[in-house]
Amino acid sequence: MTAAARARPSRPPRRAGREGFVIVAVLWILIVLSTLVAIYSIYVGNSAQALAVMGDGLQVETLVSTGVELTAYRLTAPTTGPRPTRGVVRFRLGAANVVASYVPENARLDLNAATKDMLAGFFAGLGASAEEADWSADRIIGWRTVPKRGTQAAEDELYRTAGRPYLPRGAAFAHLSELWLVHGLPPALIERAMPFVTIYTGKPEINVFDAPPEVIAALPGMSPSRLNSFLSRRETIPQDADALPLLLGPDQAGATAEGSPAVRVRVQIAFDNGRKTASEVVVLLGADSEPFRVLSWQNDVDAGPDRAQAATRLR
Repeated sequence: MTAAARARPSRPPRRAGREGFVIVAVLWILIVLSTLVAIYSIYVGNSAQALAVMGDGLQVETLVSTGVELTAYRLTAPTTGPRPTRGVVRFRLGAANVVASYVPENARLDLNAATKDMLAGFFAGLGASAEEADWSADRIIGWRTVPKRGTQAAEDELYRTAGRPYLPRGAAFAHLSELWLVHGLPPALIERAMPFVTIYTGKPEINVFDAPPEVIAALPGMSPSRLNSFLSRRETIPQDADALPLLLGPDQAGATAEGSPAVRVRVQIAFDNGRKTASEVVVLLGADSEPFRVLSWQNDVDAGPDRAQAATRLR
């Protein structure tokens, strides 16, 4: 064998070199991953420590914000299939367990967009007489209608005659609490209506797959028997637009299977010391350049209407 042949490297050493390179690369990746895990653990630990030194109010605000942000992420993250319009996010942070449940805001009746028929049907479903329901619907229409020359005088006169120190807004409701200012609505009826109304969708359609019975009762032509038939079937068939004619008939106005950009998030917090609290936040997804924008934030809310219990009240 010549000296040149003896000096020529053989194949096995080159293969061993490549295998050695792969092993080094894998080890490097494992080191990077372990470092990321360590950083995440430190971050979570620091978050829990920071939460522990906060006052009660700041703790609640931080936990609610976290619940809203996680919900917004779930609703905006890429997905390969249909995205549920309602759901629950659960997590633990610091000394608290948090449950954030969300539902599209069009599961409520929009005071600024609902037709008179829907408003009257809604109030009738809450127990108002036909005359009282029709009157209440007219007063809401009167409150929100932009006045035209000579057309608002009658509505204004109702407020003057009643001795109100103000006139109807003549524009869209700016806050749900304005419902208490509308002339002629019985306080008990307003109290019953508040958990089921909104001003944040801008559309009259109701998401009937997520709405409680009190809201679905607002649909034109909805009767108690038709409502109960719908409620008994809506969880057993696909929740899409094709199912609506089967459930509600081919010409049901005001019903939709779609969600809305506005979402209501209910964040329930249970601290280890036994303290419990709940907040409701309405967010608008995809607002401007931000993932979401807060439209409404209410702390220390009462328990919301339970769908199963509410379904029996209209029978």
